[in-house]
Amino acid sequence: MRLDHVSYAVARDSFVSTVQRIGSALGAGFVDGGVHPRFGTRNFILPLSGGTYVEVVTTLDHPAADRAPFGQAVARRAAEGGGWLGWVVSVDDMVPVEARLGRTSTEGHRVRPDGFDLKWKQIGLLELLEDPQLPYFLEWLVPIEERPSADPRTSTTIHGVSIAGDAASIAEFLGEPADHPLEQIDVNWVEDEEPGLISVEFATAHGPVTI
Repeated sequence: MRLDHVSYAVARDSFVSTVQRIGSALGAGFVDGGVHPRFGTRNFILPLSGGTYVEVVTTLDHPAADRAPFGQAVARRAAEGGGWLGWVVSVDDMVPVEARLGRTSTEGHRVRPDGFDLKWKQIGLLELLEDPQLPYFLEWLVPIEERPSADPRTSTTIHGVSIAGDAASIAEFLGEPADHPLEQIDVNWVEDEEPGLISVEFATAHGPVTI
């Protein structure tokens, strides 16, 4: 199972400054990802080497942000002061995940500034709302060359993630072994007062950076 991206949620009034701060720390500028009309959110993304990317996301002043689970999750994290919202794993086939969770996935899309309609399926946001240590799942419905991670803007890679939570519970949710649940990414289990994604460790041209 592969890490697709990590998501950082902030309030609207700190959206631009957060994009600039994280981009400066990682040595590359973000690009405008566009609006998620079904979720009431918008994002900027930074494609990294290694087939992953960083997303900074905020809510729109739109009713969908109150209705959609993703919009709710972003709004809640922003209200807590902002920070890592979660980690997202990609799968080639959503059917086994849907069978394990007992429901169907939701289709999402956003129109990029260049006009391309980026489409995907996702599932697991309800679990993330209940238990922030858990990831959610994504299956891209576009060719690999159109995905957000397809055009790296930097040599920076994600080296590892630190998660506060129960390794066995996450492994069961993922259907993967607890000692190495993700391909090519180190997962460090840490203790913290609140469960969830605590930090992301990046390997940059100027050395390791932890955010």
